[in-house]
Amino acid sequence: MNPIEHVLKHFPLIILDGAMATELEGRGCNLNDSLWSAGILLENPELIRQVHLDYFAAGADCAITASYQATVEGYAARGLGKDEAIRLIQKSVRVAVQARDEFWELPDNRFNRPKPLVAASVGPYGAFLADGSEYRGDYRLNESELMNFHRLRMKALIDAGADIFACETIPSFTEAKAIVKLLEEFPDTYAWISFSAKDERHISDGTPIAECAQWLDQQRQVAAIGINCSPTHIITPLIQEIRKHTAKPIVVYPNSGEHYDPVTKTWSGASSEKDYGEYAYEWYGHGARLIGGCCRTSPEDIGRIAGWARK
Repeated sequence: MNPIEHVLKHFPLIILDGAMATELEGRGCNLNDSLWSAGILLENPELIRQVHLDYFAAGADCAITASYQATVEGYAARGLGKDEAIRLIQKSVRVAVQARDEFWELPDNRFNRPKPLVAASVGPYGAFLADGSEYRGDYRLNESELMNFHRLRMKALIDAGADIFACETIPSFTEAKAIVKLLEEFPDTYAWISFSAKDERHISDGTPIAECAQWLDQQRQVAAIGINCSPTHIITPLIQEIRKHTAKPIVVYPNSGEHYDPVTKTWSGASSEKDYGEYAYEWYGHGARLIGGCCRTSPEDIGRIAGWARK
């Protein structure tokens, strides 16, 4: 069963969670590391569970796991063996499932909302490189090589009990195609494909979002198409472009509005002048049906979405 389709039959919107990594930083974690939030799976998984719980309490209908940068190759560079790496990748799902089930046990948490989903984050190859290339898509791997990179992690995530894949911050149309082809090896599983964007019309590698949406619209296991980890001000025109070329649900979860420098790994500028909940309401009006936040967003931002979505 396509879990997104199932929820949207009964509810008008799926509220996603917000940032994991920058939220962990705000709680005292040092993420200046090539493993990023995946390192906290090793050091303090209980804190990840608490972040998931806080997002559910704020109104999130979906937890995105802390596996964005969790790969066998990345953990191997830290000196961990394959089995230990897979255990940690799967822990990202189990921690989220534990938080979801704990939250859902309380009857008061079930009013006017679906049972939350657990989406297994599949970050791009560029996230493993940790050099900012998830915002460029200029790594030179072919489709087969990209499939080989993603295969082991995707199998581990779905075996651990994730409801759906969140294939996110994908900068390259070639990589999106590789992931979709790889999905055929997991025929009962669905994924959303969410790109990082270069501007109002193109994903990071320069491919028109219209071309991506048109191709993905034909892929059975793609449950939603959209944009994440991109500035708030370009989201509405991107939704409009996507909507012209697909009937699938549109997913958006941009950054807070600040500018990220992937070389120095620092943020600058101010958050968007408009309230995040107001932006989300605008995106909903243009057709987005899965809405949340990415870097520098918080449970408070997700609560602002729930504030109008659940009136």
